[in-house]
Amino acid sequence: MAWIVKDSARMQIERRAEPYVTATMKAHFEKEILPRYATKQAALLPLMHEIQHEFGWIPPQAIEEAGEFLGLSAAEVYDCVTFYEEFRLKPLGKYVVQICRSISCELCGYKNVSEAMQRKLGVLPGETTDDGKFTLQELECLGACDFAPCALVNGHLHKNLTFEKLEAELDRLP
Repeated sequence: MAWIVKDSARMQIERRAEPYVTATMKAHFEKEILPRYATKQAALLPLMHEIQHEFGWIPPQAIEEAGEFLGLSAAEVYDCVTFYEEFRLKPLGKYVVQICRSISCELCGYKNVSEAMQRKLGVLPGETTDDGKFTLQELECLGACDFAPCALVNGHLHKNLTFEKLEAELDRLP
């Protein structure tokens, strides 16, 4: 397998004038979160969760700001953020389609639904359509095995799915 190399040393990130890690966020962290940890660096995960909760994703500028606040390099923060699947480095679409891929859903044909949805939207799991309308994801278990295959659309459970049922649901969305 070949290594894929990218020139990240000269990569330019999009910046906005106002910071993502705001003074209010820093004050909250210094008062409520940091006292729970032996070092500032140990509070990295809670800070990343707060940033993602606030903005829906973790922008590159926020990674740099968080590192500066915690005394870490941007590379160390990025390393941590990319290790955990729950962190997002790109904004989600207006509608998030999460198809369950647990064993029950696998046995009941989730793969057919997922592959057909990938073709319809023109994206792979984890990607967002070019118009920003849909993000497609596959999840391990939605806890609705008796209704397999199933999916969430913006948190709303859809049971006993077929591609046609899911397509009709998405077509109803504004």
